[in-house]
Amino acid sequence: MSTVDRKAEHIRICLESNVQFQRQGSGFDRYHFSHSCLPELDYHQIDLTTKLLGKQLGAPILISSMTGGTLQAQEINYRLAEVAQEYGLAMGVGSQRVAIEQPQVAATFQVRKIAPDILLLANLGAVQLNYQYGIEECERAVELLAADALILHLNPLQECIQPQGDTNFRGLLDRIAIVCERLPVPVIVKEVGNGISAPMAQQLLAAGVSGIDVAGAGGTSWARVESERAKTAIQRRLGETFGDWGIPTTECITSIRQIAPDVPLIASGGLRNGLDIAKAIALGADVGGLALPFLQAADSSTAAVRELTQILMAEIQTVLFCTGNASLSALQQSQSLYRLS
Repeated sequence: MSTVDRKAEHIRICLESNVQFQRQGSGFDRYHFSHSCLPELDYHQIDLTTKLLGKQLGAPILISSMTGGTLQAQEINYRLAEVAQEYGLAMGVGSQRVAIEQPQVAATFQVRKIAPDILLLANLGAVQLNYQYGIEECERAVELLAADALILHLNPLQECIQPQGDTNFRGLLDRIAIVCERLPVPVIVKEVGNGISAPMAQQLLAAGVSGIDVAGAGGTSWARVESERAKTAIQRRLGETFGDWGIPTTECITSIRQIAPDVPLIASGGLRNGLDIAKAIALGADVGGLALPFLQAADSSTAAVRELTQILMAEIQTVLFCTGNASLSALQQSQSLYRLS
């Protein structure tokens, strides 16, 4: 199967099949906010703005990396970019390997003309650094998008299950360090839904990584996605067995923030609404990333993406208002979030 066909199949499976974590959650349901019955605030003066990698955002929302490489993916990316520009959201694209190897599909990723001002993140699989990719391909991915930073994603479990997956991860940390040293833009490392532990984050930061996207367990399970695509009984069984494998998102946020108080930290993995985003920020994240909700909306229309964004922002604003916090930084310092025993 070609990379383009695989991209199309991934979109179809995510939209049509139940490939979410089923037994393990992201952890957000274990946390609640203390309600303030008298917030002493004007709701309309609450500030949702924040900064990530030095760039101003209108709200603490990242449209997480999803897709590219097909005409359907192009329509999805263009709709997402239009709304990201309108509301000042950050946005990542799906893995650009297909655009590096097949330049004719590069346009399906190129959203900068639609969103000239947003924080835009290029994306490649880190494991490709062990498969003839190097600084030149990383620079190409950034140039294709005129991106502000490069995501290198880590997906060992997915590669184990994916037909003919790239499973040589030996020596990868040193290769990531070389990219961090030589690439002219910041490098963010993210998982794809199984989480990054504090010890691993510490190693990545020592290698020169500028930011972490925890992408923890609790959302879309790429083990389940690949199980749906399986060509053999072994692959199908692996996807079923490891469908709930990973570190819950909340655990990733709290443990990494404890050892790295200043690192730009993105919380993704099972965030499904603005309340989850607010909880992630209260736990120490800088922004919350969502993929599936935006994919579902963008598959429908630009208007659906706009409506989702407005809902997410209203939900975050409501949390701030009902906890008596006028800004995101105030929310982080308020200790208004507590964990159920």
